[in-house]
Amino acid sequence: MCGIAGIMDVRREQGASVLHAMASRMTQTLSHRGPDDSGIWVDAKVGLALGHRRLSILDLSPLGRQPMTSACGRYVVSFNGELYNFRTLRRELEEAGHGFRGRSDTEVLVSAVSQWGVEAAVPRFNGMFAIALWDRQLRLLHLVRDRMGEKPLYYGWLGQTFLFASELKAFKAHPEFESPIDRGALALYLRHNYIPAPYSIYARISKVPPGTIVTVAFDRPSIVRIAPYWSLVGVAEWGSAHPFQGEAAEATSCLDALLQEAVGIRMEADVPLGAFLSGGIDSSTVVAVMQAQSAKPVRTFSVGFEDDRYNEAPHARRVAEHFGTDHTELRVSAADALEVIPRMPAVYDEPFADSSQIPTYLIAALTRQHVTVALSGDGADELFAGYARYLEAVRLWNAKRAVPDALAALGRAVTRSQEGRLDRFLPRRLSGGRWRKALEMLSADSLEALYRVIVSHWNEPPLIGSGLVEPATALSHAGPPHVKRMDRVGRLMLVDMMTYLPDDILVKVDRASMAVSLEVRVPYLDHRVVEFAWTLPPSMRVRSGRGKWVLRQVLQRYVPARLLDRQKMGFGIPLDSWLRGPLREWAESLLDRKRLVDQN
Repeated sequence: MCGIAGIMDVRREQGASVLHAMASRMTQTLSHRGPDDSGIWVDAKVGLALGHRRLSILDLSPLGRQPMTSACGRYVVSFNGELYNFRTLRRELEEAGHGFRGRSDTEVLVSAVSQWGVEAAVPRFNGMFAIALWDRQLRLLHLVRDRMGEKPLYYGWLGQTFLFASELKAFKAHPEFESPIDRGALALYLRHNYIPAPYSIYARISKVPPGTIVTVAFDRPSIVRIAPYWSLVGVAEWGSAHPFQGEAAEATSCLDALLQEAVGIRMEADVPLGAFLSGGIDSSTVVAVMQAQSAKPVRTFSVGFEDDRYNEAPHARRVAEHFGTDHTELRVSAADALEVIPRMPAVYDEPFADSSQIPTYLIAALTRQHVTVALSGDGADELFAGYARYLEAVRLWNAKRAVPDALAALGRAVTRSQEGRLDRFLPRRLSGGRWRKALEMLSADSLEALYRVIVSHWNEPPLIGSGLVEPATALSHAGPPHVKRMDRVGRLMLVDMMTYLPDDILVKVDRASMAVSLEVRVPYLDHRVVEFAWTLPPSMRVRSGRGKWVLRQVLQRYVPARLLDRQKMGFGIPLDSWLRGPLREWAESLLDRKRLVDQN
């Protein structure tokens, strides 16, 4: 795992030493992503500099150093991530006549591009990656992001200078950086608690969307080509049109085999490796498959709280004992959270309000004390209908359709000016604006619109200030692309996989882990697992009002049912009790009127 950054100054006014210095300053801000080595490659004739910070995972020797030039000399790459199928690709390339100096996946990557070209090579990659690839012959810069968006990559123009980097902090290190806040992105943040791709908090900086190649031509700097090489919507469409035809036992076996392969190729590393373990279905399955393929106890790590509502540590402990893993547990207090919170703005670079960023950072820091690579169970909820809100949204939609149109129209007619008066007459569970959310659900004209209300943290962000115009996303009024023959829960899963998964869950995991130089790998997001999951009929995802049915069947092959029979908790923190208790004084000081005025 690494950090990448680069510059293309089409004015060609800077000499090699200046370009090298600027790229070095940018990559230095990413040293946490790659503390083991660094490198800069410069071509002053085209005003280009590629920078790299390395976290050594495979081939720890200097032969894995980046930026790396292909054997043919045409391509130069700065690469963040892992190609899990690099051994298979290497054998194929060797048969085609390629030779290799080292054992790194980076060398396989540039050889693959040399052999097949960018557009044909990238779809062959199984991995998580953010790639900056310079084609010296055609003078094209390609920025490539993995299918599901596990690895981040930002880009943008500052006048005649094109910049890219793994994190926004690298842009600020460039002497010409100046970008106003994107007020539309701020509106999106108020709705989502995060900023979805392709937007960033800065008006001139964008995120490369998952599964996409962004190409910039040196001799035509105004032209940026954005081309998807893999489509989640296309996968969902194909899966819905070609559902799995076998029996449930066959589907379970297929998923089990896919997970064995996905986990197995993610266990390859030349450094110590472990796994996050919450004791839930998702992480327990990953650990089960890991332990089945390991000759020694797997290292597992969990986090616990004193508040039983959020404490999954006992469940994780029981699962660890069943598998015989080498288990380490961290107990988190309010004081631990208070110590971490001031670091979060520097970790995330742009507004990000998922409170589980705190335990994620803490578990990553604990894990990094023992290993360099960890596997996680992220992505299973979105793939196998694990969130209770999917079924709740469908239930509410069915109930809403029975409501007379006149009553639904009342929901649209009620104005915010009536909110205070109505609060006095409503039961407590509907006070504080909750009634407005209920009315907004009542006026929703589609299942997706109702789901939008459920998951929005602020349903009308433009009302807080002028100039806040909310850009379109898969969660906006336009909604995600329509997919024929897709069931209702599947439609909501698709929304989450296009927004919440890449822009909240994966951002949280990447930034928290990389802040402590820990590589996290996510087996459920192997594209073969994703593509198979979309072929599952609804009955194999949800049964008896519970999601992840087929995944539970897989786990039952490894653990007794008693270890699975518990309510889903999620990865939250006891924020309410902390803010009323040990963190109350700190929180109130942040909201002090004088402090807010002074900082305005």
